[in-house]
Amino acid sequence: MAELSNQLMAVTVLAYLAAMVLYAGEYAFGAKSRVGRAAVLPARELVGAGAPVPDDLPPAPVLVVSNSKRAEWVGRAAVGFNVLALLLHLGTLVTRGIAADRMPWGNMYEYILSATFVGSAVWAGVLLRRPALRHIGLFVSLALVLLLGADGMIAYTPVGPLVPALQSYWFIIHVSTIILASGILLIGAVPAAMFLIRDGYDRGKRRFPYTLGKSLPDATLLERLTFRLHAFAFPLFTFGALIAGPIWAEASWGRYWNWDPKEVWAFISWVVYAGYLHARATPSVKRTVATWIAILGFATMLMNLFGVNLFFSGLHSYANAGGM
Repeated sequence: MAELSNQLMAVTVLAYLAAMVLYAGEYAFGAKSRVGRAAVLPARELVGAGAPVPDDLPPAPVLVVSNSKRAEWVGRAAVGFNVLALLLHLGTLVTRGIAADRMPWGNMYEYILSATFVGSAVWAGVLLRRPALRHIGLFVSLALVLLLGADGMIAYTPVGPLVPALQSYWFIIHVSTIILASGILLIGAVPAAMFLIRDGYDRGKRRFPYTLGKSLPDATLLERLTFRLHAFAFPLFTFGALIAGPIWAEASWGRYWNWDPKEVWAFISWVVYAGYLHARATPSVKRTVATWIAILGFATMLMNLFGVNLFFSGLHSYANAGGM
């Protein structure tokens, strides 16, 4: 089962990569792209101002219909590969859990595998409710490929039993809640970044990366999605990091708070995300400023996941970095 899980992991990354390539195809050649918009120009603009229009030149509607239908099928294929990757991702987790005879959350490798699965499932739910957001699938799948690739290359850990300190019912309560919150915050960071790019493009910025904004969904839609995902994840993160975590710490180490690097960075993340929600609810604070705070919050999460786990030692080190 452990070997099967490893093989499924590799296929999962390839499936997400295929979805990313297809999303990129729709992003580059769909009706909202520069190429797609060129197809709706009047026939005289297509051949050049002042030049005679050939009799056999098809009208612009024919051109755009052909281009849009092709891009639509590419987009649907991207979603299909996304769903396939999600199922393979689930298979990777299930076989890992069966091989270990426990929940697959006992180390950094399994944690990232689980958090990215939650993120992928959340993205599938977003697609189901908001198909118009499909264009940001390129960036969601890119994030998943990068995280899973780093997980396999940097954090891979062979299957093994839990260390005695993790053999508690709080293991399931604490880690599962953090995984759920982290997966949602992962997806929340994508529309946050895309909102900043689209908003900059709408305000006339034409240097990279704002040039990517021309094919993105409406800025208001991206900003609202960012807020809703963060508002949903924040209570989960609060419970997992500041309630369940300290209770388990007291039961294991005799103290609710130990100033462990992972505890400190989890608290920093909580403060930053609380700051984002407060800024988002304050009318005098610009939405771009609030969104930058959300991006900072995700940066602190990455610091806790990779920086603390790989470069610091503390009370959580025995778990090989089991959570954010």
